[in-house]
Amino acid sequence: MARRRYVIAYDICEPGRLRRVCKTMEEYGERLQYSVFVCDLSRAELVHARAQVEEHMNLADDSVVIIDLGDPKQAAFDFIGRRRPLPTAGVRIV
Repeated sequence: MARRRYVIAYDICEPGRLRRVCKTMEEYGERLQYSVFVCDLSRAELVHARAQVEEHMNLADDSVVIIDLGDPKQAAFDFIGRRRPLPTAGVRIV
């Protein structure tokens, strides 16, 4: 099963949900910063991680972004919950 590298970052508004999402992410990846994880996952693991995180979220208030680092020419951003705007110009650091 092929594995890909993902960056998963979250913005969870309520402390209880935040702790549950954090615990879930600790099962799947390594913390890069406070709410940012780097994960090497198979497609199945990504589906399971996403489902577990969604169970803890309030989709109207909370936000998770999944960035597929597999192809450096075409990073894919996948949002769960409230979508945050991406910069459209200027320097981008991922």
